Amino acid sequence: MSYFARRTNWNLRPNLFSTALDAHRANGKPLLDLSASNPTSIGVHYEEHTLLSALTQPNALKYEPASKGLLVAREAVARYYTERGTAVSPEHIILTVSTSEAYSYCFRLLCEPGDEVLVGLPSYPLFEFLADIQDVRLIPYELVYDHGWQIDFHSLSKAITPRTRAILLVHPNNPTGSYIRPHEIAELNRICSRHELAMICDEVFLDYSLAETHTSLVENNGALTFVLSGLSKIAGLPQMKLAWLVSSGPQPLREEALARLDVIADTFLSPNAPVQWAASAMLESRRGIQLQVMERVRGNLAELDAQLANQALCRRLDFEGGWYATLRVPATRTDEELAVAILEHEAVLVQPGHFFDFAADGHLVLSLIAPTAEFAEGVRRVLRFVQSA
Repeated sequence: MSYFARRTNWNLRPNLFSTALDAHRANGKPLLDLSASNPTSIGVHYEEHTLLSALTQPNALKYEPASKGLLVAREAVARYYTERGTAVSPEHIILTVSTSEAYSYCFRLLCEPGDEVLVGLPSYPLFEFLADIQDVRLIPYELVYDHGWQIDFHSLSKAITPRTRAILLVHPNNPTGSYIRPHEIAELNRICSRHELAMICDEVFLDYSLAETHTSLVENNGALTFVLSGLSKIAGLPQMKLAWLVSSGPQPLREEALARLDVIADTFLSPNAPVQWAASAMLESRRGIQLQVMERVRGNLAELDAQLANQALCRRLDFEGGWYATLRVPATRTDEELAVAILEHEAVLVQPGHFFDFAADGHLVLSLIAPTAEFAEGVRRVLRFVQSA
């Protein structure tokens, strides 16, 4: 017998990487952080007066329980998609406090305990915990690299079992930065229709494209689809805790899904009123934030490529969006051992590829939103260490 549920029986012992990082910080040593993911800590400018004023609206003092979220906030989200060239009804939008909560809604809607959701690898490590908490099993399929990342549909098809309920997609993927291509969406629709599966599509980095504007899946009607996003990345406001879930697909399935989601959302009534009333102003502020972030990304990417051009051991894998770059490095040791050695010898923090379940060692992941001078010096040290090792 145990006091605790098996679903939370994770291995919480510190790993080699976290132990080394704790030791470095305990010694008070300076550190160049090339793993930055928090947009509020990298020196971008926020419209402070506008954002803080938006949180003081008198309407926020009145409690209006709305299962899907306040209409004024859902209309603001719908306008965001309209400005991107896609049409979304506010009635197809469910507000949540985070995309993590939106995942919870999807898993609860689609899965019985022990059911399976397919997820492409490499991918974000948080998914495993989100699935475990909901008694859902994540089953991997492969993303393969050949002058860019793409879905290995043979691997995906082999992973489908009678217990598969959905395919999880990230558009663009974190950390590979690859968007789902139109022909891949068409094939995913065929697979989902054939096997009665849903698509869960995470689009938090959608707007951070290096070149062309990529289309959201909010209008995908070929299969039951749930698109997740929020203020955290879109507006660079992770602390404001407002996200959303948009349902699309064949009308009967979509309407049934929305009816069930309405009950799930009504059970929690999660988002707070001040942030919902401020949603329009916060989404409007995304323009300035995204310009600053993409200027940082492009500048750091140019610096990275310039330094890579002066050596022969490391190369950067192609990516299309997001704010991470993947380095292919000689696999002379595990990625974790390499990242620890770089931390200990060069005082630079990078993420080992195995955190994201790359298929093999020889990958390091760098954040392109790190402050410019810190990024340039950090890359110089990383490349120096790899050359010497």
